[in-house]
Amino acid sequence: MSYKDKLISIEKALEIVKSNDVIVTGLGAAEAQLFMNSIHTIADRVENVTITNCLPTSSGEFLKPEYKNAFNIDGWFYAPPIRKAHKNGNCAFIPNHLHLAATKRLFHVKPNIYVGAATPPDKHGYISLSVSNTYERRMIDAADIVILEINPNYPRTFGDVELHYSEVDYLVEADYQVPSLPDVPSSEKDMVIGKYIADMIKDGDCIQLGIGGIPNAVAAYLTDKKDLGVHTEMMTSTMVDLAKSGVINGSKKTLHKGKIVCTFALGNKALYDYIDDNPSVLIMDGAFVNDPYTYGQIDNMVSINTTLEIDLTGQCASESIGPVQFSGTGGQADTAIGAQNAKNGRSIMALYSTAMIKNKETGEREEISKIVSMLKPGAIVSLSRNDVDYVVTEYGVASLRGTNIRERVERLINIAHPKFREQLWKEAYEIGIVYKK
Repeated sequence: MSYKDKLISIEKALEIVKSNDVIVTGLGAAEAQLFMNSIHTIADRVENVTITNCLPTSSGEFLKPEYKNAFNIDGWFYAPPIRKAHKNGNCAFIPNHLHLAATKRLFHVKPNIYVGAATPPDKHGYISLSVSNTYERRMIDAADIVILEINPNYPRTFGDVELHYSEVDYLVEADYQVPSLPDVPSSEKDMVIGKYIADMIKDGDCIQLGIGGIPNAVAAYLTDKKDLGVHTEMMTSTMVDLAKSGVINGSKKTLHKGKIVCTFALGNKALYDYIDDNPSVLIMDGAFVNDPYTYGQIDNMVSINTTLEIDLTGQCASESIGPVQFSGTGGQADTAIGAQNAKNGRSIMALYSTAMIKNKETGEREEISKIVSMLKPGAIVSLSRNDVDYVVTEYGVASLRGTNIRERVERLINIAHPKFREQLWKEAYEIGIVYKK
């Protein structure tokens, strides 16, 4: 069949969906916007359709409570719309390490439909999955029906993202802009933490960096570094600035020398313009990129992640507030463990020392310590204490590698907010984490 023969309208694409189908869509900006923003219109004729997504960027109309009998939502990584809809009873998190997201899910269930965003075909008929191949190609290969939204606004990228249009069942032409993330300004705390972390990064290191105020602050302090490489789960907007200035060139990398390697890209328009038709950026299979074994092959690998709460033994709760799912494990364990497998590798966990929360009894906001004697009841441990290396707050750096529990307690309390340190020692003794000599 020719390209034109495969073209259908979004209405015809939605007609393909039937009750009890399992649908998978792309991660982040690779999500099929037309399809996902319109699927609620078929709620009156379907039931028990499972939509599987990861860090979704669509409007989420189908998440409204009136559609809960028509759709179930299974998420590899929660975004704000799913967090809000979770109480409707039809949303469920899929526990996963990102490098195994596709393979373990496929062990459990196969998709009836894959739907995602892609570029128009080149002169040879090849399209690019563009901004993500975290799990997308594996789901395409496994799905009964593949529908791609062909959009000229999406960057043509290289890596494991190319496939011929003949491998696709249906094509829907689209013209929306690539979903973007706003640039997050760094706070004073972010800048202090960012400076501590940047000082731990050496010329020639290879970095994995996420999004948010702290990672942005780290990047701001890397401008005087030389010959940095990137092997990361997510390519961010701040990496573009460092690459354009020559700070990132990959010349010292021991794997994919000279290349920026990631499994998805999400950021601003400057990021999408940079990766468009740029052979120095490889978007590769998440099962390869995020495999701790892969990270272990990259000398001087530095993994930088953030956490919500850490206990005095080093357990990191990075994806939930108590038992309530907030985000996801993502690649935190993948990258933290993998970096420590590398020659001269390091893993860094960053967090503010405190947070402001509402007191349920008084209704007033109060400051609490994010370094705690015990995690909140039901908290999800995203990174085991066995796998924590360096921890950074605005009060300094705690090296936990190889340390015993007493040493960890002391070092973590030393980087807690000063007004909570005495209480943390008291609690550590009271609950028996350590005992006075």
